[in-house]
Amino acid sequence: MDYKEQVMEKAEILKAIGHPVRLCLAKKLCENKECNVTYFMDCMGVSQSSISQHLGKLRDLGIVGYKKDGQNVYYYLKNEDVRKVIKVMFE
Repeated sequence: MDYKEQVMEKAEILKAIGHPVRLCLAKKLCENKECNVTYFMDCMGVSQSSISQHLGKLRDLGIVGYKKDGQNVYYYLKNEDVRKVIKVMFE
C-alpha cells in the first residue's frame, strides 16, 4: 500500500469514528471485549435501530466484528488503530 492509499484509509477510519454515536460505540467497545446492541442503548440517546445502523457502518469499514451466540449478536473492536485513537482521546 502506498502512502496516499494509507492516508486515505486512515482518513476513512477517522471519518467513521468522527460521528458522535459511532465514537460512543467505539469507546464502549474499548472498555469491554464484547457487547450486544442492548449494552449500547445509552450511547447518545439514540434508538436500537440507529445503533444497529451505526454498528453496520463500523462493521463494513472493518472497525468492528461480530459473533453470534444463538439469537444474540456480540460486537467487538477489530481495528487496533481505533483502539489507540480512543485511548489517546479519552485518557
